[in-house]
Order: sequence, then C-alpha cells, then structure tokens
Amino acid sequence: MPEEKRTIGYICPVCGKAVVIERTAFQLTAGSGVLPCPCGKSELVVHQMGDRCQITVPCLFCARDHHAVCSNRALLRQRLLALSCSKSGLACCYIGVEDKVFQAMERLEGIVDKLRLDSQTNTHGAFLNETVMEETLAELRDIAARGGIRCGCGSTDYGVKVGYSSVDIVCAQCGGALRLPAAKLEDMEGLCARDTLTIPGKEEL
Repeated sequence: MPEEKRTIGYICPVCGKAVVIERTAFQLTAGSGVLPCPCGKSELVVHQMGDRCQITVPCLFCARDHHAVCSNRALLRQRLLALSCSKSGLACCYIGVEDKVFQAMERLEGIVDKLRLDSQTNTHGAFLNETVMEETLAELRDIAARGGIRCGCGSTDYGVKVGYSSVDIVCAQCGGALRLPAAKLEDMEGLCARDTLTIPGKEEL
C-alpha cells in the first residue's frame, strides 16, 4: 500500500511565485521539517510537538511569518486546512489532499493577481470582502459541478443571488433558500470543508 501523502502550498513573499510541495505523512510527523521556495529566500517550517505541530508560514500579504499550532490529526486527515493572515484575512497556506490544495492555490493566485491590479488602478470592489466573495463563488461552482447542491423538497433546480456580504441559493421549485455568509475568511473556509449543500425545502420550515 502506498504511503499517504499530503500537499502543502503557499506563495513566496520574496519572488511572488506559488510553492507547492508534496510530503509523506512520515516526513511531516517524524520530526521538524523545512519546505523551501526554489528561490531560496523563504521557507515554510513544520515543527513537531508531540501530538501537535507548529507551522511557520512566510506571508505575502503582510511580509511577516505567521505561526499556527494544529493537531497532527488535522495536519494528516483534513481535506483542506487553510492557515490565514490575521492582518489581511486571506489564506496564506493550504495543506491537504492534492486536488483541493491545487484548486485553492489557483484561486489564491487569482486573488493575488487581482489585488496587484487593484493597487495599480486604485479600484474598490462591490462587496464587503471582495476576495472572500470571489472564493465563495468559485467554491460554489465547484460544488455545483459535482452535483452537490439540492433542495430538501427533492429539486435540483436553483438560482443564486449574490448580495453585499452573502450568497443566497434559492430553490426554483419551492422557493426555499439557503443563505451563505461571504464576509470573513472563516465563512469561505467553512464552505470549502463541505462537499454538498442542502437548501431547506419549504415543507421543512
């Protein structure tokens, strides 16, 4: 049986490029490890502390290192673990299964590109948190593509209404609605952890 592997991704604050590295469960838990950017000017460090670990992540958004402590169970089992920058509210590191991390890193790179463009053009978004809303809508598209959205009434037809700080998924058959907050990083991370969404049907209210 092949050894379980985990994928780790972050964006180097020095060269600005995405760094995605694969490590086995043994490599992550056997002792402290360093995951460097190929440019050699930044690195992510995993420091083991018994059944927990401290992860030190270089951050592109505030140019400082962030220190997060999590259980080894979360490190090895969670499908997508997001570590965030407290100053910007944006994720600065993803750890999890390969496809989830690559999807999240693609979205993160898109957000970084947009932030760079916005700073050059001095434009402002139409949402309370533009980046969280964009990630929320992208995750919704992924869940929908897997057929993961349905209503309690049995219908799979729905519409999406995008608000200033939330998204409503409305059943086209019974009118039931599911509101998803999209203002804070925690809102987006909570959605990323879900494979399916169920709209409460009118008969369930």
